[in-house]
Amino acid sequence: MSKILLHCCCAPCSLSCIDPLKAEGVEITAFWYNPNIHPFKEYEARRDCLVDFMEEQKIPLVVKEDYGLREFVRNVAENIDNRCEYCYSVRLEQTAKYAKENGFDGFTSTLFSSLYQNHEMMVKKAEELAEKYGVEFYYRDFRPNFREGNRKAREKGFYMQKYCGCVFSEEDRYQKQINKAKEKFL
Repeated sequence: MSKILLHCCCAPCSLSCIDPLKAEGVEITAFWYNPNIHPFKEYEARRDCLVDFMEEQKIPLVVKEDYGLREFVRNVAENIDNRCEYCYSVRLEQTAKYAKENGFDGFTSTLFSSLYQNHEMMVKKAEELAEKYGVEFYYRDFRPNFREGNRKAREKGFYMQKYCGCVFSEEDRYQKQINKAKEKFL
């Protein structure tokens, strides 16, 4: 049985990963580290929903508390359009590092369940970090489970976010409305 550290961005995405990993006989420990999620109430809602879900599932959860607004903005401000690379890197690096330092066989992330993330960029970064820290990157493409995981999350009444987490993705979410408002008030 492999002992895997599962980085979790939120409870809904976790639903897409937990059953397949359990079916493989993997021993899961969940890991919360998401300094990219803003504003604080969004961060708190996602974290607290995950905490409750992991308790229900009886899955150990490590919370690395770091509401990192200033650090995140400082690191992406010069290149906002390519912010995802930093975002993936910082979260996967903390996961790989924690996995190595705490005796896990490997690590993976619920990010690999999202249909909206740059899957190839994340895989490349995770592979680099696995080599850097000398811990296995336990690659699984969880995307086929994404819709079913979201359906289950809605059934369970989970908090369901509308954007990836960073304040710039929330802006992207509202861009059509922002443009309409600009036209209206010109």
